[in-house]
Amino acid sequence: MDPIVRIREYQRDRVNFVLENVDLAFANSLRRVMMADLPTIAIDLVEIETNTTVLPDEFIAHRLGMIPLVSTNCDAAMRYTRDCNCLENCAFCSIVLSLNVSCNDTVTMDVTSNHLEMQPHPNEGTEEAGEEQVRRGENFGIPVGKNDLGVDPILICKIRKGQELKLRCIAKKGIAKEHAKWSPCSAVAFEYDPYNKLRHTSYWFETDEKAEWPLGENAREEEPLREDEPFDFNAKPTKFYFDVETDGSLGAQEVVMKGIAELQKKLASLVLALRRVRNGENEMDMPTSGDQTFGDQPAAGSGEEAGWGSGPAGSWGNAPSGGGNGTGWGGGGTSGAWGSSPGNANAWSSPSNAGWGSPSAQANGWNV
Repeated sequence: MDPIVRIREYQRDRVNFVLENVDLAFANSLRRVMMADLPTIAIDLVEIETNTTVLPDEFIAHRLGMIPLVSTNCDAAMRYTRDCNCLENCAFCSIVLSLNVSCNDTVTMDVTSNHLEMQPHPNEGTEEAGEEQVRRGENFGIPVGKNDLGVDPILICKIRKGQELKLRCIAKKGIAKEHAKWSPCSAVAFEYDPYNKLRHTSYWFETDEKAEWPLGENAREEEPLREDEPFDFNAKPTKFYFDVETDGSLGAQEVVMKGIAELQKKLASLVLALRRVRNGENEMDMPTSGDQTFGDQPAAGSGEEAGWGSGPAGSWGNAPSGGGNGTGWGGGGTSGAWGSSPGNANAWSSPSNAGWGSPSAQANGWNV
């Protein structure tokens, strides 16, 4: 059967839906992709010029980095810094924000994300041609909720009379696998088997299990468990309840749609790589004869290479001694073995010089 998606609730920054006819691995992969593999922009570099507040520079820089920025269509509207041809940063791979606030009143002043102002990039107009800026929306790069009535700004710090905060920020594109500040989601929850028919959950309770573990709203979607119902050892979950909440950098619809597209891209890349390996067209990034060998394959050459099996000198196993100068992780091996072999220099736990845990204190050794 084909997968079925049924949306139960939809808002600008939140969506609740039911996903059916898929397995647990696919559902969890979709959840992880939505949290960690969708690109957004976030403040990555902070240049502080003046800070007379009570907070240190590092604390303020961390709070600035966690402010969500509008990142709609970020995958096409901005380059990664590592993929850009500029020396440091430019208008195609970064956005400049500035903050300049001082307090002149006797009342405590809140410095919020509304005080961040977008500035033109100093190198704008001198870079090579590109279409990224054309694909950006009107509010691209500004803090989420800035000048939006009914949305409270994000507090950065508080200052008193005579205190000042002046800084410059560089926002860049990234994904949450690099840092959590690039995650478009504040929470992604999914549930299956609300009645615990599959017994994937072991309930800890004191007196009454049902009273201490009440059922959630998703239990209305399934039939309750009967007392006389036999346990099915081969049953697998096929219905999952998702609740995706974003931080505003991306909309809920964009997070789900791009999450599915990113998962398709990853699976397609895997299938293509496996197909090339089967046809012998792809050279895998595996150790060659001049590097490390795997399994029981002997190292080529005069035994100077290191292997991970039972090959000649320098293998990571029960390798017999050889005439090479490689490093062995086991018994035997004449030079540099990580075991009890009487190797020469650079052996771990070896009685020779310059070894880790060597009883003789030699120059450049860790026990000198």
